[in-house]
Amino acid sequence: MRHIILFFIWLGIGQISYAQDVRYETIEDISYVDETASAYAKEQCKLDIHYPTSGESKPVVVWLHGGGLTGGEKEIPDFLKEKGLVVVGVGYRFSPNVKVEDIIQDAAKATSFVMKNARKYRGNVDNVFISGHSAGGYLALMITLNKTYLEAEGVDADKLAGIIPFSAQTITHFTARKEQKIDEKQPTIDEFAPLFWIRKDAPPIVLLTGDRELELLGRYEENAYLKRMLSVIGHENHKLVEFQGYDHGMVYPGLPVLVKEINRLVKEKE
Repeated sequence: MRHIILFFIWLGIGQISYAQDVRYETIEDISYVDETASAYAKEQCKLDIHYPTSGESKPVVVWLHGGGLTGGEKEIPDFLKEKGLVVVGVGYRFSPNVKVEDIIQDAAKATSFVMKNARKYRGNVDNVFISGHSAGGYLALMITLNKTYLEAEGVDADKLAGIIPFSAQTITHFTARKEQKIDEKQPTIDEFAPLFWIRKDAPPIVLLTGDRELELLGRYEENAYLKRMLSVIGHENHKLVEFQGYDHGMVYPGLPVLVKEINRLVKEKE
């Protein structure tokens, strides 16, 4: 019996040692636009990739930063590092320098670049997830539910393994409303609203929000309505997680849930 126990202790130590042997690197400022792009696009449209340098291929998460589509910068959240993932932080152009539609196209172009190049960074092309906080979550939903954006970049949105947005707008984004001279407190749903593009055959969707009483404007209710309508049309794999006690800045505790949901969805596919 003692030998069996020692064997399992040794096996456990071996597994820990193996995990510690995995090395990660980060490559920064990879352009995802071509030479014909404007100087502003070349400056903004870059991404960083944090990836393991050895071992089998890993799930990929594309992270789109927040900032109201008017600011912010590409980032790789520290919590996601060395979690058995390839993590991609995406930069994009901002309003009012460009229109909201241009920004959505940037997100699609970056996601297409990742899906076409993931293998170079030990990424599993069959397990690419798209996520992001606030404006980033909005972009994630838009390019996945409205398939035309990724189709223009030669990619089928249904090849994504899942969409996991943090506190995303699901009605028309307030920056898109501003372009139309509509007040941010006047809700509308048009072609710049993820809700406008709901479809039953979309990839799995996990909606994360802060507390309904603390969230920005009606952000929880927007996500709850999207969840309800996905159910109505027969979408089979979606859920809504509300972090009680947390406001719009609910990135943490959202990140541990992001990792958990990625692992769940990967396992469901096996």
